[in-house]
Amino acid sequence: MPNTDVNDRKNDIRQRVWDLLDREGAVLGGSSHGRIPNFVGADHAAAQLATVAAWHDAAVVKAVPDKAQLPARARALRAGKIVYMAVPKLAAQQPFYLLDPAKLTVPAEEAASSHTAAAVARTVGVDELRPVDLIVCGSVAVNHHGVRLGKGAGYSDIEVALLAEAGLIGPHTTIVTTVHSLQVLDQDIPETRHDFSVDLIVTADEIITCEPARRPTGLIGDELSPDQLAAMPVLQSFHRKS
Repeated sequence: MPNTDVNDRKNDIRQRVWDLLDREGAVLGGSSHGRIPNFVGADHAAAQLATVAAWHDAAVVKAVPDKAQLPARARALRAGKIVYMAVPKLAAQQPFYLLDPAKLTVPAEEAASSHTAAAVARTVGVDELRPVDLIVCGSVAVNHHGVRLGKGAGYSDIEVALLAEAGLIGPHTTIVTTVHSLQVLDQDIPETRHDFSVDLIVTADEIITCEPARRPTGLIGDELSPDQLAAMPVLQSFHRKS
């Protein structure tokens, strides 16, 4: 089960970053607290991401549904990339939207919205996914070693663990987070076994390469809480098999 001390330390970092972003006016749409910040300059960060080789080489992208990463999802669709976007909170047996740019019935910017995707995209299970070349995740905070914090629910970590469990990600897969520069920290961030690191941090102004890569090889049963198992049907299937 999750370590209480580690969780407390993570929460302290989240609160400080959320406070900083709000104080500096670095988010759109109200307070950043309790969510992946929809940071000012997310569109510029997406443009920066589109300059890296891993982006150009990627045919299949897995992306979080958060607003801050919407510009990156839209760019991927405009570039002809398949995008798998997680159903919010993984709250479906088939927990990914399949966005195929060849079959879109609405503009890429609309399809990339989690609300529109829910109406126009087919949901698919892990068994239907193609191998993933690039993962775009959101973060509350990240350090120069690529250690990141989400908002605390663990959805991104579980998504990556699911893909690893299914053999859909590996050394060829690049993991990226797009963030505001204020979210990039010069301090240690505690990790658990389900946590993954990012290979690239992309802000509106810079691209930071992180190493070494650290990611789970699959789901870790004793790291999953009863609440997570109850809320995510795909985890229940895994738990019965383990």
